[in-house]
Amino acid sequence: MLNVLTQVPPALLDARPQDLADVLGGPTLFHLTGAREPALFVSVLLHGDETTGFEAIQRILRATRRDDGAFALPRSLSLFIGNVAAAKHSVRRLPSQPDYNRVWSGDVFGDCPEKRMMQDITATMKTRGVFASIDIHNNTGRNPHYGCINHPRPEFLALAGMFSPTAVFFRRPAEVQSMAFADFCVAVTVECGQARERNAVDHAERYLMACLALDALPQPAPDALNSISLFHTVAVVKVPRTAEIAVAPARADLAFNPQLEDTNFQVVPSGSVFASTGTGKRVDLEVTDDAGRDVGARYFGWVGDELRLKQDVIPSMLTTDEQAIRQDCLCYIMERYPLAR
Repeated sequence: MLNVLTQVPPALLDARPQDLADVLGGPTLFHLTGAREPALFVSVLLHGDETTGFEAIQRILRATRRDDGAFALPRSLSLFIGNVAAAKHSVRRLPSQPDYNRVWSGDVFGDCPEKRMMQDITATMKTRGVFASIDIHNNTGRNPHYGCINHPRPEFLALAGMFSPTAVFFRRPAEVQSMAFADFCVAVTVECGQARERNAVDHAERYLMACLALDALPQPAPDALNSISLFHTVAVVKVPRTAEIAVAPARADLAFNPQLEDTNFQVVPSGSVFASTGTGKRVDLEVTDDAGRDVGARYFGWVGDELRLKQDVIPSMLTTDEQAIRQDCLCYIMERYPLAR
């Protein structure tokens, strides 16, 4: 199901994300030659409604295109454009599809064509050699722009720090693109806020151009590390499939506090109301730590009809969008991660 191309169809340069299924016909891996080797690997549209990465790459290709149709890139670029079928409908994924960022390893979605495709891409890039890997995403909820790493090593921190002074170290979910590539190159994920944010594409474009222009991977100075706020994801919070959800004051099994999205990357104090029930059902959230243990009772408890926090938490990717909650999660819980000096 994977197209592999060494030239860019002219129509791609002005296409909307919704047009890519027709322009490309399916997920496509481009190998474009630049002035330096090995190539920078960039993945975009693993989620079809997260368009910032594609729009940033599109700008770069337009700006560097030569008269002969090739591109004056400072470094070779291997570009993977992922879920174009979902992008056609402006959704994260279609109901019939697995999540394109949960099939790079593991068995969350079993043995499927998408998983085999990601394994082929990983094997191909490992053989070809990779300068670094950048996976570009948007958030559903309101979050600052931040980088994600799967190893808290200086070289990973330095590449993430080029994007933002805020970074998140995580090990779960383990089936993501960056985790697969981190076994053989420096790999980061960059979260560019919401897809329609005014400066999201500008920020992603500047970052990608800066990475393409590097002669070598950045070596972090102590002062640079001191400026990075590093968090560690310690648990993921999901909603049971059978639970009715809404945003208060609407009635549902779980009616979420409408101000929740404003608390991402902030300390939410113990006792804060996370949700309430308008049906009388006390539905518990599914909270799983990095070891796969149920730790819901550590963080949440019902007080009457209100679901309250039992300790201070720092959430990320917290959203009240029902589709995002159903297809992914409600949020992640983080703690600050001390950097070795």
